[in-house]
Amino acid sequence: MEGFDNAPRPSVLTWDVVEVARALKITEEDVRLYFTDGRRVSFIIERRLASEVLGGTLAPSEGAGFDLFDAQGGKWEVRSISRGGIYFCPSYMVGSGRRFESGGFLAKLDEIKGYIVSDIESFPRVPFWVVPATKVRQWWEAGELGVNSKVSREKALRLLRGTL
Repeated sequence: MEGFDNAPRPSVLTWDVVEVARALKITEEDVRLYFTDGRRVSFIIERRLASEVLGGTLAPSEGAGFDLFDAQGGKWEVRSISRGGIYFCPSYMVGSGRRFESGGFLAKLDEIKGYIVSDIESFPRVPFWVVPATKVRQWWEAGELGVNSKVSREKALRLLRGTL
């Protein structure tokens, strides 16, 4: 597994849309819709990243403050870039009636090794980046992340490509 600073180009997860549609007995269009919905596809992406990238395992529960363990026991968060962008704060801070707290966000950065960020809009060839928590903290301190740690899809891709 390469770190962000050592691998500016993303790695890629791939799927065969025809094969997935046939296996699930749904249309290819339904496969594309499912795999570009971050709420749905995260279940599958997390499992592939745990085994294929980190050589690790899933968090012990959906309620854990992270998604994956790497082979050394390090904690990782998985995030998807969708049409609506991406956020880096804890999930409990996102949604109706919830509010962002910078202290909780920064505490999360101290607890995890980093994020694995995938661009699900590129399905069926989904690029992903391994981003250390220190890099996300640098972006936060430089004012590159929104006030609630969310950025647009375009800005996220520029940050990940190192063009900001």
